[in-house]
Amino acid sequence: MVFYFSGTGNSQLAAKQIAEQLGDELVSINQHLKDGEKKTFRSQRPLVFVAPVYAWRVPKVVEKWICDMEFEGNKNAYFVLTRGGSTGGNAAAYAKKLCDKTGMVYQGLASVHMPENYIALSSAPSESECESIIARAKPVFSQLASQIRQGEPFTEASVSLADRLISGPVNVLYYRFFIKDKGFTVSDACISCGKCTRRCPLNNIDMVDGKPAWKGNCTHCMACICGCPTEAIEYKSISKGKRRYDIMEE
Repeated sequence: MVFYFSGTGNSQLAAKQIAEQLGDELVSINQHLKDGEKKTFRSQRPLVFVAPVYAWRVPKVVEKWICDMEFEGNKNAYFVLTRGGSTGGNAAAYAKKLCDKTGMVYQGLASVHMPENYIALSSAPSESECESIIARAKPVFSQLASQIRQGEPFTEASVSLADRLISGPVNVLYYRFFIKDKGFTVSDACISCGKCTRRCPLNNIDMVDGKPAWKGNCTHCMACICGCPTEAIEYKSISKGKRRYDIMEE
């Protein structure tokens, strides 16, 4: 089974390509998070978890979801993380700890460069740059799928002291001080379509008097701000004038 969590489509694209090449089932973690039900997944093939790098690790919402679910059958677990930045930090060490905690057999973690979507901090590349980045990533996804099919563990990247720091204490501080929804606002350009509420994987947005209202349980996936059809949503002043990036398939 190939599981994916995705805010704007990078990890969805990666997971779809890997699942297609493996001839395996594709499962949306987003949808299961929205449903909020505990489930048991049975797979005779390895488990593949695809998600973005969040603060140099597997997103906390994904870690918690994996811990809350039951997985039966094949316990070999691969992790594929999409990243807009230059490094995945020491994410592999924490993915291995997750496997140890849940009884899975860690088979490695690979991080693959994809277009930046985190416009609450960075800027998305131009459309042509995004196309080039995706074109370079697709052969990497093919290679990873081949390794999974053959039962080969992913090659682990070397880890520096800086990687350990950003995936460790910096990760904790980043979530504590930066991963909040208080900075989101909506302008009069809002057309009350409700797409942001449908896209939010944590059910963190309600429509109040025809406008989105955030409820305090945000993971900064950028699904709402990048998916807004009229660009009515902003994050503080940081996102103003920035290009939105969204390739998510509904």
